[in-house]
Amino acid sequence: MRVPRIVVARLVLSSAASIPARLALAAATGSPVPLWSAVVRGAMLDEVRRLAHDSRTARARRGVYKRALASLRGSLGREPSRAELARAMEVSDSELLAIEASGVKLTPIEDAYDETSLAFASDDPDPFEALCAIEDRERLIAAMGKLPDRLKLVLQLFFVEELNLTEIAAVLEVSVPRVHQLRAKALKDLRGLLEGD
Repeated sequence: MRVPRIVVARLVLSSAASIPARLALAAATGSPVPLWSAVVRGAMLDEVRRLAHDSRTARARRGVYKRALASLRGSLGREPSRAELARAMEVSDSELLAIEASGVKLTPIEDAYDETSLAFASDDPDPFEALCAIEDRERLIAAMGKLPDRLKLVLQLFFVEELNLTEIAAVLEVSVPRVHQLRAKALKDLRGLLEGD
């Protein structure tokens, strides 16, 4: 009975493959353990090659590329140009581009996406927070519209125009303590109107 190499590889690679299971498999196939070990090694290499996205030749060429790049960096003391790298490797620019591109592995987004990864983070504002801010602003505008004109003016001068209490007192022609009282009353009334909604 011949067991397919992929079955052997998966058996060996799985966490359930214990030594007794391996020995039982060797006994079932009638293979001595040393021969079986070679089969397992070959099956594992087959599986690794199957999972690799490129050929041995492409990996070897990338190895030459990396060694040439490291050598030129060391001898030049700077990052080599593409022309220098191509000349050192004795390849054309298009071949150099193909070697560089062979190292790129495309992965489906479903396999790579993770909500907690910073790679997928966005600097855009959170839509929920933006909606809440708009609703809060609308409620604040409606509540401000219900305040008396004098209190609206005090809040506008303080928060929008960014005047201090002394400057507001000069505009309204009242004392600084009175401006402080008006501001406190405006904020209290505004808070009451917002909580009443």
